[in-house]
Amino acid sequence: MPVPNTSYTEIITTTIDNYSDTIADNVETHNSLLARVRKRGGSKPVSGGVTILENLEYAENSTFKWYSGLETLSVSASDVLTSASFAWKQANANVVVSGLEQLQNASEQQMHDLLKSRIKNAERTMRNNIGAALFYSNTESSGKAIGGLQHLVADLPTSGTVGGIDASAQTFWRNQFYDFSTLSITASASTITAAMNNQFINTTRNGETADYFVAGPTYFEYYLASLQANQRFESDESASAGFKSLKFWGGAADVFFDANCSATRMYCLNTDYIKYRPASTRNFVTLPDKVSVNQDAIVVPMVWAGNMCVSNRSLQGLILA
Repeated sequence: MPVPNTSYTEIITTTIDNYSDTIADNVETHNSLLARVRKRGGSKPVSGGVTILENLEYAENSTFKWYSGLETLSVSASDVLTSASFAWKQANANVVVSGLEQLQNASEQQMHDLLKSRIKNAERTMRNNIGAALFYSNTESSGKAIGGLQHLVADLPTSGTVGGIDASAQTFWRNQFYDFSTLSITASASTITAAMNNQFINTTRNGETADYFVAGPTYFEYYLASLQANQRFESDESASAGFKSLKFWGGAADVFFDANCSATRMYCLNTDYIKYRPASTRNFVTLPDKVSVNQDAIVVPMVWAGNMCVSNRSLQGLILA
């Protein structure tokens, strides 16, 4: 069996390792949702564990009371915290260099240039697939892919289990939703703003409001068409980050288009509670190189592990038909 030159193996592995932080950074900064989650402090690597745990405040402190003078105060235990548990999801892309390519790129610089192109391709592949998975329903790839927004912000909020918590039994764990079909309203440019108003109001609690809308092509076009010409402006902050967005309610929230989102679907999110949790030891890192058993090639696996999580579903909304 042909064995590739070990010096090439070292060059390949070292080069990819040096790019791993850049790849992880690019995946987050090239997606408007992940960029917003990151800005709000929700992109934090997880060191390990059987599952990914998100702490929740599911109730108010029951000891609160109004009192007068020497009236007895409540000192009973108040159980207000629990955790949602999200499964690890894993992804892989391989950087492959054949023996012939090693011969054709004999110098270290030639090999480095070749690897840069392969790494860029692997990065785009990982970025595109993770970007698509942000909208998944937790059933794609036999349930092995990320549980995205269609899972975290459910079409039917009164049923289903998210993070190990059954929404049919726990009312605090239900997202908001606006269904044009149920309301016998035709989705259009003249009705989309009312739907957005409804979800924005329903996801507002004690000064906390949604900050991020994202829609597929049909609903985004409806909102775009609903705006007057002099209102059709984008968020300066989002534009400076490389993303085009529209404003909602005078800038209280930004409205983004994402081709990965279903055409007739719009999410209204408070991104303080949407989390991106990559594994700290598997955030686009390389595993030991492999030598193909039946080919003259070096294979270097690039791996990622983690999931999307949510810590408050009641402050998330969905518009659909």
